[in-house]
Amino acid sequence: MDAPAPLARVTLGLRANLRQFLLLVLITGFIGGMLGSERSVVADIAKNDFGITKAAIAVSFIVSFGAIKALANLFAGGLADRLGRRRVLLLGWLVALPVPILVMFAPNWWWIVGANVLLGLNQGLAWSVTIAMKMDVARPDQRGTAVGINEFTGYTSIALMALLAGWLAEVYGSRPVPFLIPTALAALGLLVTLLAVRETHAYTRHEAGLRDGRKDETLPYKRVFSLTSWRQPSLRSAAQAGMVIKMNDALVWGLVPLMLDDHGLDKAQIALVAAIYPATWGFFQLAMGALSDRAGRKRLIVSGMAVQALGVALFMTLEGFASWALAAAVMGLGTALAYPTLLAVVSDVAEPRWRASSVGVYRLWRDSGFVWGALATGLLADALGFSWAIGFMAVVSLGSALYVGRYMSETLPSRGVKEPPGLG
Repeated sequence: MDAPAPLARVTLGLRANLRQFLLLVLITGFIGGMLGSERSVVADIAKNDFGITKAAIAVSFIVSFGAIKALANLFAGGLADRLGRRRVLLLGWLVALPVPILVMFAPNWWWIVGANVLLGLNQGLAWSVTIAMKMDVARPDQRGTAVGINEFTGYTSIALMALLAGWLAEVYGSRPVPFLIPTALAALGLLVTLLAVRETHAYTRHEAGLRDGRKDETLPYKRVFSLTSWRQPSLRSAAQAGMVIKMNDALVWGLVPLMLDDHGLDKAQIALVAAIYPATWGFFQLAMGALSDRAGRKRLIVSGMAVQALGVALFMTLEGFASWALAAAVMGLGTALAYPTLLAVVSDVAEPRWRASSVGVYRLWRDSGFVWGALATGLLADALGFSWAIGFMAVVSLGSALYVGRYMSETLPSRGVKEPPGLG
């Protein structure tokens, strides 16, 4: 592990660690940009470069991405707690370097599926660790704000890159020009991390020493896994809601562009709809993370999942470019309400010494939603049509809202219980 900072020099708080926090925000933008380049282009490559017409095969790149990202999330948290955050972040950038090159020069579809294995590894390692590092340096009452800024940056970057890649694809073709920018982003991410990012693991030890004798130990990983997955009701509720959000994300990333293309929209229009969802999501997260630090976590999550269900339903019931753009915006607003707040819930409940591991387990379940969403909607679309696949996800999203309302406690420290429940 990199040499930790002396505890006497460690001060919690965003203002006290502003330079480091802003560097991590910049890196999150690079991470989001790597993913955004695929949002509006890869489905077109599947259909027009390789002649793939089956939805289940066309979204297979999302399955490979989601499966590896989910597993990388699981290991990233534990590795970050044992080896240090910065080393894991460097590893995440190293595996990112070949991704856009493989997509640019892929001779067949399975090269792109393989490239998305590496992209999933990059996103799981790098994004997980930057979240953990931001929560390390923030005070407990700033974590919703910190996560909101993190996710705002990442998803705004996804939206901008999706829009830019779609425009470049319309002008220059789907390959190779749209993937030149993510090639540069991967190199910049590695360079900035290597030269400027500091290890933040010492902040968790410092916070643990400020907790006035409260029990704060490093739990066995099996215990952290079971607590986050099913034993602790609020963590369990957060994990299932996160999974449903990513199932919807797989829908917008993989199936919606195919549906829009089937209805005759051009590449630029498809790119705009694909960009509106993460853009709305990213923009409103900036406020929602901070709002959850004042108003509480639970009501924002329940509302967010219900609004997301409405947005998905609008894709099924409305027709036309403007209507589908509206549906994407409604979905983005719902996601913004819930997405950063779910991470804040995990941070509220988990103790500092096993927080990164718990975040990793949560992100395992959350990002497995890419796999289940792509498989379920792809198979349903092939068997019954796009409307059935979209309607299925609207029902699942509404069910998730009801589940959170029933089983999640309010976890904001100033409003909820002082001791996280269910840890005994």
